[in-house]
Amino acid sequence: MNLKDKTIVITGGGQGLGRTMAINFAQSGANIALIDLNEDLLKETATLVEQSGVSAKYYLANVSDEAQVESVFKQINEDFSGIDGLINNAGILRDGMLVKAKDGVVIKKMSLAQFQSVIDVNLTGVFLCGREAAVHMIESGNKGVIVNMSSIARGGNMGQTNYSAAKAGVVAMTTTWARELGRHGIRVGAIAPGVIRTAMTEAMKPEMRDRLEKMKPVGRLGEAEEIAHTAKYIFENEFFTGRVVEIDGGLSM
Repeated sequence: MNLKDKTIVITGGGQGLGRTMAINFAQSGANIALIDLNEDLLKETATLVEQSGVSAKYYLANVSDEAQVESVFKQINEDFSGIDGLINNAGILRDGMLVKAKDGVVIKKMSLAQFQSVIDVNLTGVFLCGREAAVHMIESGNKGVIVNMSSIARGGNMGQTNYSAAKAGVVAMTTTWARELGRHGIRVGAIAPGVIRTAMTEAMKPEMRDRLEKMKPVGRLGEAEEIAHTAKYIFENEFFTGRVVEIDGGLSM
């Protein structure tokens, strides 16, 4: 896909990876529709995107709420006269052990609310946004691209029962959608990042960050721009669909 003048929707677009991908795609000429819950951050991202001379609009919506998702995608489709791509980037963390015990006594367990909140945003949100993007692409006859953000944690990671389950489900949906939507000219891919340098990792204790960096064969954390580059590759390579790209500096080898 040539990104110039295309309309790309990015969830979780207010900050972090979402903001970086929005700016990166705008530099290739794409118009950007941003979805998030923080209006101040959305405004900042939209302003940065518009510096590339493209159109940017932002929308407040909870991606796990079906009515809100249906409404916001309908509005985006009207505002931009079509949708050409979606990056399902919105996500949250609510880490914790399944059960935590000391001397044979369970002292804490992951609550249903802790589990469900991550499933709601990281899995149900991806489903709802992917579904609505596909609806509008099909009805408008657009050959589009959907990119879902997974994680190397999809293989299982201590303290992340909820997150790992959601990210594994995202990859399964990616393959399923690629098979179902290919007949409509819609390609679907996923990205499984490792540890990326963000405000969260910068706030880590230096010794923890150093240990993470030394675990990677490349000897450093990933950069948000490298994830944006991967997303752009999936959009631009017309032969890519149904696959997940691990970009983790070799951490999962």
